Parts: sequence; structure tokens; C-alpha cells
Amino acid sequence: MRPIYQADAPKRPVNLSLNSDLLAMGKELGLNLSSVAEEALAYAVSARLAERWLEENRDAIEAYNQRVEGQGVFSDGLRTF
Repeated sequence: MRPIYQADAPKRPVNLSLNSDLLAMGKELGLNLSSVAEEALAYAVSARLAERWLEENRDAIEAYNQRVEGQGVFSDGLRTF
């Protein structure tokens, strides 16, 4: 699977507002907060891109599913399972 973003892109400083208790716990546990935030953002971006793709392709997917339901697929007569 191809990456959704350029991993070697330069880093940019940002200001975030985080729950102070959660932030303290993360620091206490030695978490790299930048890495955790970046991983969480990558996950959220990936999920949103998947949702967008499904929405943009909903009609084609529905048409394909209807065709398969009505006509079957090429391998229907070949499968032994």
C-alpha cells in the first residue's frame, strides 16, 4: 500500500490545546508527544480519505454489486469451495 503522506517532509511547529491531565500522563510515561500526535493524525487522515473514497465511488460499487448479484462472477463455475 502506498503511503498517504510524504514521510520525509519537513516538520513544522504547531500549537495544540490538549487535556492537561492527559498531557501530564503522557510525559510521565515517557511518550514522544510529537510522534503520538503524528501517528494519530495519520490514522485520522487515512480514515477520512477512505470515507471520501467510498462516497466518491458509491455509485460504481453499487452498480458492480448489482451486476454480480444478477449475473454472478466469472469464477462461479470454476470454484470448488
